[in-house]
Amino acid sequence: MKLKAGDWVEVKNKEEILATLDKNGQLESMPFMPQMFEYCGQRFKVYKRAHKTCDTVYPIRGRWLSNAVHLDLRCNGVSYGGCEASCLIFWKTAWLKPINPKATSTHPALQVGRPISISTAGTTEADVIAGTYAEDRGTPDGKRYICQATQLPGFTTDLNWWDIRQYLEDLTSGNVTISQFFKGVMYATYNNVINAGIGLGQALCWFYDRAQSIWGGVPYPRKNGSIPIDQPTPTCILDLRPGELVRVKQFHEVLATLNTDNKNRGLYFDAEAVPYCGGEYRVRSCLNKFIEEKTGRLVTMKNSSILLEGVWCRSRYSECRMFCPRSIYTWWREIWLERVPKKTEHTLENGPKLPSSRS
Repeated sequence: MKLKAGDWVEVKNKEEILATLDKNGQLESMPFMPQMFEYCGQRFKVYKRAHKTCDTVYPIRGRWLSNAVHLDLRCNGVSYGGCEASCLIFWKTAWLKPINPKATSTHPALQVGRPISISTAGTTEADVIAGTYAEDRGTPDGKRYICQATQLPGFTTDLNWWDIRQYLEDLTSGNVTISQFFKGVMYATYNNVINAGIGLGQALCWFYDRAQSIWGGVPYPRKNGSIPIDQPTPTCILDLRPGELVRVKQFHEVLATLNTDNKNRGLYFDAEAVPYCGGEYRVRSCLNKFIEEKTGRLVTMKNSSILLEGVWCRSRYSECRMFCPRSIYTWWREIWLERVPKKTEHTLENGPKLPSSRS
């Protein structure tokens, strides 16, 4: 079933989904997470086809993925020690029914496509819940968590960046527009020239910035901070709360807070965050704990990070992962943000909508 971005689907009922799962609560090694049951019987629009993704367990690499999509639904972390990363959930097409987009909630779903694979394991909801962790005495809560993020290498296969099939599917799936595709190709080509070792990198970066400034584009996103690695990076405490309006500082201001590894107190500032510089966004949440994908352990951060509404990786500048649809939230240090004054905030509330990002 080749679903495209924008298609409407209905999540199958609990019994139908359980029939596809093994005793570990997985289908083709992909966990069906307990909180996903609450969406059974509901209808959603496909956000992106998940034909490929990025591996955060053994980074950095792209991975093929079969028969899956993303809906605009994120993990709430309830079954995983309260993890606050809010990852986008993967959905196997075997757990969904395509429907008529004009249908209302009272109309029956239109079932098409091949029959789902029926498990003989007799899986129960209790099995799905039990499959969320394994005992680990080395952790504070005695658990090593098992979720879609930790198991990603197991339900994906190798994907080389030069495999042209992925880019064709990016276009045919509706994940990427033709304009986005060509902008990505142009950036990747120029970036390769900059890093080709021909001695013109600095000049080419300057030319890139000048050209982008003419039409209001994003400056060259792969610049490095200047603070030596053995020196402390600056900090700032704003005590931000969900719902507050903030402005992301300009790129050159952020660079001043980074060491030569582009980190501030251990948190990496990725090129994917650069298009948001200068924009104004609402604070979504404060991130204090998350599951480390490689170990499955729940980690409490020494310094909390901020998540902003609608601000996630759009994979425009990611080497080996161009156009990845996973949409991982960007993590922000408070020193990279500043509050928008109340008077300005009131003007924005009654004026133009806040931007989601710059192109």
